[in-house]
Amino acid sequence: MLDPVGDRTLSHLLDEQAALYPEQTLLVFEDRSGAVSWLSYAEVRERVLRCAAGLARGGVGQGDFVLVHLRNCPELLVTWFALARLGAVLVPSNVANTAPEIEHILAVSGARLAITEPDLLAPVEQAAGEGVEIVIARGDAGARRSFEELLEGDDAPPEVQVSSNDVCELIFTSGTTRKPKAVMITHAMCLRAGLDAVHCLWLQPGERCLTALPLFHVNAQAMSLFGALTVGGTLVLIEEFSASRFWGQVRSHAATQTAVVAMQLRTLIAQPPSPNERDHQLRRLFFAINVTDQEKDTFEARYGVTLINGYGLSEAMTLLTVSPIAGPRKWPSIGLPSPGRRLELVDAEGLPVATGEVGEITVLGDPGRDILLGYYGDEAATAAALRNGRLHTGDNAYADEDGYLYFFDRKKDMIKRAGENVSAIEVEATLIDHPGIAEAAVVGVPDDIRDEAVAAVVVASSSGGLSADEVMEYCRGHLSKFKVPTVVRFVDELPKTSIGKIRKDELRKLLAESEEPAL
Repeated sequence: MLDPVGDRTLSHLLDEQAALYPEQTLLVFEDRSGAVSWLSYAEVRERVLRCAAGLARGGVGQGDFVLVHLRNCPELLVTWFALARLGAVLVPSNVANTAPEIEHILAVSGARLAITEPDLLAPVEQAAGEGVEIVIARGDAGARRSFEELLEGDDAPPEVQVSSNDVCELIFTSGTTRKPKAVMITHAMCLRAGLDAVHCLWLQPGERCLTALPLFHVNAQAMSLFGALTVGGTLVLIEEFSASRFWGQVRSHAATQTAVVAMQLRTLIAQPPSPNERDHQLRRLFFAINVTDQEKDTFEARYGVTLINGYGLSEAMTLLTVSPIAGPRKWPSIGLPSPGRRLELVDAEGLPVATGEVGEITVLGDPGRDILLGYYGDEAATAAALRNGRLHTGDNAYADEDGYLYFFDRKKDMIKRAGENVSAIEVEATLIDHPGIAEAAVVGVPDDIRDEAVAAVVVASSSGGLSADEVMEYCRGHLSKFKVPTVVRFVDELPKTSIGKIRKDELRKLLAESEEPAL
């Protein structure tokens, strides 16, 4: 069956646009110090070819996985497209990941090469062990191979037959399991993501898409990178988000499109007002649920821009719904299905629900084209997510008579923390491994800035022998910073149902009655 992507790959997309716009700026990069650099389409493509050749010289070939533990930077972008040209697979790692988390990623993917930077080296080095080479980018490599060495030489990369159905990325996503699962994303899904961004946000040639969201997440990849590349625009990549600098960056880089998450929006509202805040060229600001009406109204009035609400997830390579650019937006609706997307709300039996009734959001589509190919190395999780020709998201919504969707609640045991998804089950499993903890349950509780705080309710193995600080310190050694509980409560026993299931509703009530704030 024909589709808009065809059998094209990331390499086709870059080659096509570099031929059309060789001298146009593809990438503007602003690092943490405020230094700015530029690369044209032709320059990016040349670096990609050199990098691909260098990776091939080092033994990377079709079907290999490479872990990349980098902040936003040109090296991450170049590496991804170089791997894609070789038929290899990018495995991006959240820079907050600890050594045990990186060890899990390496174990699942089987990656034998990792690329990182000097101040992020320690956890990668701890996790790598024997047989995993580490390449250092963006700094002194010491005795290790440097990223710049990959770009040396003038040999061409090997010719490899790569299909649009081939996997080009593994995204590890927190779900309702003990450990993050590896979402298999294909070339076709990435190219579709760019088309989704263009169609939903009405992006135009020459668009300047700015992001301070991390490129190891699909939001920045789809909305900013592939959106810009698809229309021959410019990606303005900010190394790290800073609330005090972000709006100035939007203005100074003449951004026409950007995206923020709830935590960023709230911290922007909290900044001291500036007289020129509404003097910008921003036409599109994408957002995804989780703010109040007052926060939305305050932000839009102050910064002179309309929030475009929407919904997506890694398993569908992001955008599934979006508020229409032309037409009623019906805030707080998450909008209408994106062009070409087929969504259905179903009940527990998989049957469609009536208008106004809450049902699970499911996505009809072809694995590897419209939705994830599967979870790498996890047939059970794949079978649970892909049923009856559709992706079951686990997220609930209802639709009005005009087909607009309204988000109802998120995945079971999922906590939204400053734009990151935290699996309660993963945190609980870490807590239970502590010898001083007999039982533990984790829930999300409201946080004025970061959406939700991670709260742990703990039954100690013996009375008086464990403190909240000790619990948090233990978690810091095993979990990313954003997963570490900032609220710890000790109880004699956890409330349970007659069949032994923990009553998390009662735990939330208990925590709500406590006056102690989250850290």
